[in-house]
Amino acid sequence: MLQAAIISKPQKPELAGILGDLIAWLKDHGYEYLLDPDSAAYLDASNAIEREELAKLRPNIVIVLGGDGTLLAAARAFAHTTTPILSVNLGSLGFLTEVALADIYATLESWCANRAEIEVRSMVHAELVRDGQTIQRWDALNDVVVTKGTIARMGDFTIEIDRQFVATFRADGVIVATPTGSTAYNLAANGPIIMPSVDAMVVNPICPHLLTIRPIVVPGESTVSIHVVGVPNQIYLTVDGQQSVELQLGDHIHCQRSKASVRLLRPRPNGLFSVLRSKLKWGER
Repeated sequence: MLQAAIISKPQKPELAGILGDLIAWLKDHGYEYLLDPDSAAYLDASNAIEREELAKLRPNIVIVLGGDGTLLAAARAFAHTTTPILSVNLGSLGFLTEVALADIYATLESWCANRAEIEVRSMVHAELVRDGQTIQRWDALNDVVVTKGTIARMGDFTIEIDRQFVATFRADGVIVATPTGSTAYNLAANGPIIMPSVDAMVVNPICPHLLTIRPIVVPGESTVSIHVVGVPNQIYLTVDGQQSVELQLGDHIHCQRSKASVRLLRPRPNGLFSVLRSKLKWGER
């Protein structure tokens, strides 16, 4: 039997009705539905499955109801599968969740008829090395960020690309972003927008003390290393803005293209420019 996993944003009361209609549609089209804990909570259902366990079941499709944050969490859970993700925007900005709620069933019909586009997005793999040992690993769809805590003092960082020394500088932090993540924190930090099809990463210092330090676009196969050489008070490594760990003086963060990727189900190709026109008001006066 065909299976569809549903992942929902918490604290969205309107999702109770939306989920009821979606489940009815799935049943009518021969799909068994699988609910993550947040989805099950809206329906008072007892058959919730943790997101990591949902990925192990390899459903035919994942339907994400929420904003970009919900999609990022789902993407990390399903990164090592080939399951396509249909992301439906219930948030405010929605750079990634470009399918509107009104278009959900038309998009699903296209999927069933093999007319929908599958867009493969690269991820960045990060490893935290402390005292010569790798202590944690992550895969991120958007970005890996090293940044200071609440104290208004800069950190000191050294950047290497493919083992070549780039610079040591003071800054609020450093962003390593995928093309997908180039429209997230990187964009707010005056970094470039990179089309998702480009095999690249961007390394972007956050508010560097030297104004001549600029964002660098590197090939996708490069290894970017960030060394923490000065800690003002607290320094954190954050993955997709959702997972974080406090860093110590002497820590090394190595970033490179992940072996995992995310497959996004799109109703039409070339949706990036439509999103940029809509969200950033390109072309408007």
